[in-house]
Amino acid sequence: MARALGLLFGLIAYAIFFATFLYLIAFVGNLPGVPVTVDRGPDSAVGTAIIVNLLLIALFGVQHSVMARQGFKQAWTRIVPRQIERSAYVLASSAALIILFAFWRPITGNVWRIENEAGQIVAWVLFALGWLIVLLSTFLISHFELFGLKQVWLHWRQRDADPPAFRKPFFYRMVRHPLYSGFFLAFWATPVMSWGHLLLAIGMSAYMLIAIPHEERDMIGLFGEDYESYRRDVGMLAPRIRRRT
Repeated sequence: MARALGLLFGLIAYAIFFATFLYLIAFVGNLPGVPVTVDRGPDSAVGTAIIVNLLLIALFGVQHSVMARQGFKQAWTRIVPRQIERSAYVLASSAALIILFAFWRPITGNVWRIENEAGQIVAWVLFALGWLIVLLSTFLISHFELFGLKQVWLHWRQRDADPPAFRKPFFYRMVRHPLYSGFFLAFWATPVMSWGHLLLAIGMSAYMLIAIPHEERDMIGLFGEDYESYRRDVGMLAPRIRRRT
């Protein structure tokens, strides 16, 4: 019964994550058909909107980063069964994003607006490419393990997970954090950049730049010299250009 409940919890957490991820695309892209986006929502004074939005970004950043650290996981798994730890993290991350969607305050006025049709197409292609890179990157590093399904499935089957192995599939041969590279594209590529969208893009970009060194310390702790060598040879967010000698 406990294994079945763990599997059910993992499935529910994943379903909520996937719906939240799809809404995030619509939210950032200001797409039609959803009630609240980065540029559509309740009116408020500019000062209030800036404070509220920064607090929402900070809530997501703190939750997403702190719960991912090894020290927190060690303490957390004394309370939460290890097999659902990742699903609980995914659920908490989804909740932080849902809170951001619900309380976000648009800030009107445009930083830029691309009027040229070809320029608009390029911006939308880059936007879509960013999300595609994000999704593909998760599958390259085991999508279902990243979002907790593999752990609850193996527990339900009474099987042990394989020990972590250091791999460099596809994108990871070119950049160390292609998932974050995709997010950078997704947040910044837009034909219309409002002040509210700019605040979101800057805030999320700052979070990612702060989170990367912490993640890399965990990776060095896990893989040692293999990751140290990888970090020396491969660019963080963009391919490293090597000079010919």
